[in-house]
Amino acid sequence: MTQDLKPRPARTRDAAALLLIDGKGARARVLLGKRHPGLKFMPGKYVFPGGRLERGDRAMTVAGPLDSRDEARLMAGCAARGEDFARALALAAIRECFEETGLALGVADYGGPGRAPACWQAYGAQGLLPDLGGLHFAARAITPPMFPRRFDARFFLADAQNIAAQVEGVCHADAELTELVWAPLDEAESYDMAAISLMVLREARARIDAGLSRFAPVAHLRRRRGAWRRDLL
Repeated sequence: MTQDLKPRPARTRDAAALLLIDGKGARARVLLGKRHPGLKFMPGKYVFPGGRLERGDRAMTVAGPLDSRDEARLMAGCAARGEDFARALALAAIRECFEETGLALGVADYGGPGRAPACWQAYGAQGLLPDLGGLHFAARAITPPMFPRRFDARFFLADAQNIAAQVEGVCHADAELTELVWAPLDEAESYDMAAISLMVLREARARIDAGLSRFAPVAHLRRRRGAWRRDLL
């Protein structure tokens, strides 16, 4: 007699995502993208633009460094990944946002990078350098075990005023994100999002309401024994 074995959860991959905020107070809006219905991971769901960390994210030139307090929290428990790991995560959030939406955050004061890594060449062609100082580490969340793909994702807040260039036509019916929506922040929970995205949204709203203090701890969200656990970094 054989026993039915439960499938092993998918391996998690390091990833980063960006919550772009436009406006302040009651007029604040957050950028959401609707994923293609044919995708294996979160089909048809509204998400924050993001994706997995690439090797080239460790080598991209920046115009300004990540805040030291955010860097320390990003490195918590991750020292074995190298001292440039936190910086690479912040860069991945900016790169993935550009790749999925056509919106490039950065500064044009210094021109583009002299030699951009392969995954950054399209961004570099915009004549920009990413400035990490404008990002705020907002949450870390791990995709639950039941998903076919899993990410250990770090979420960053950024002001939409930091958008320095836009490439049109990136979102369309056959793209990863089929549409973009600037959703009022106080109405964003009404969009069809996965539970983990809703929790990150609430964490982000709480940080915004508290004035985006760099001293406030950051939530680490993960599922353990069938229940969500919220630790602080």
